[in-house]
Amino acid sequence: MKKIGILHGMENTFPEAFVERVNQIAPKGIVAERALIDKVIQGESSGYDVIIDRISQDVPYYRAMLKNTAMAGTAVINNPFWWSADEKFFNNALAVNIGVPVPKTVILPSKVRPDDTSDTSFRNLKFPMPWGDIFDYIGFPAYMKPHSGGGWKNVYKVRDADELFNAYDETGQLVMLLQEEILFTDYFRCYCIGGKDVRIMPYEPRNPHHLRYDAQLPTGPAAKKLLATVKDYVLALNHALGYDFNTVEFAVRDGIPYAIDFCNPAPDADVNSVGQENFEWVVETSAKFAIDRAKKHKPGKDNLTWGTFVRSSVAGVARDKMMEK
Repeated sequence: MKKIGILHGMENTFPEAFVERVNQIAPKGIVAERALIDKVIQGESSGYDVIIDRISQDVPYYRAMLKNTAMAGTAVINNPFWWSADEKFFNNALAVNIGVPVPKTVILPSKVRPDDTSDTSFRNLKFPMPWGDIFDYIGFPAYMKPHSGGGWKNVYKVRDADELFNAYDETGQLVMLLQEEILFTDYFRCYCIGGKDVRIMPYEPRNPHHLRYDAQLPTGPAAKKLLATVKDYVLALNHALGYDFNTVEFAVRDGIPYAIDFCNPAPDADVNSVGQENFEWVVETSAKFAIDRAKKHKPGKDNLTWGTFVRSSVAGVARDKMMEK
């Protein structure tokens, strides 16, 4: 019997629907359930062939368990080794490398020294920072947000240097990004599952949370071309990163889709926020993908997805050839 588990926290609607849908459509010999973790022994499997991870970003114990069971052969969605290493600033750098437009972005050191460091820990950091050069590059208004994390936490819109420094004073030990504002005419949030299935959802981030999906896709020949470009960019980013289940957000300025946020490996899939049609799509698509991964699972082997960035680096492939692999 092959087992698919979903590891989750407070969310209810997606995990319940996912388990139900897998058990409705899976062939004999494959079952799904809420993952139950008891003892975790080094080098031993959790007993699941596939685990959908929805919570380890908040629970270090689960992240350690997932790495352990992945080494024993479990196909963890998403790859816990890559998820541990990934962050937003690297994502932007990778996007630049593969030709996907992103806002101009710089990274800022934490305002407060990290615990267990001293002044001498930063002797290689030039001080004061060249704020004038940074402001000239980014411009105002701009957004400041953590280089790693999500959920719209600790995000600031800053209109001038004074607002930036006031906000920076509140960020403590967080390492922050400063990013140019993209004044957009359209905004999309796109599911990508299995590196091939994409759902482009109109999204309005300026609305209250429960109304952000209350928008319409553009229509017409230009819109058709735009949406095709968005889909190509979604696939390119997820192939490079190696995510099996992710969302990518785009802000469209002057007809160009800029990737704004594409490190969402446990994306919102609650019916009450994404809406019934999007919910049905993500449940059905993720269930089929998990079943396919269970069928292809090879006991004791590496069953993780590795992006082209990692694979090409290991193989010594030139970066400009990365997306051809």
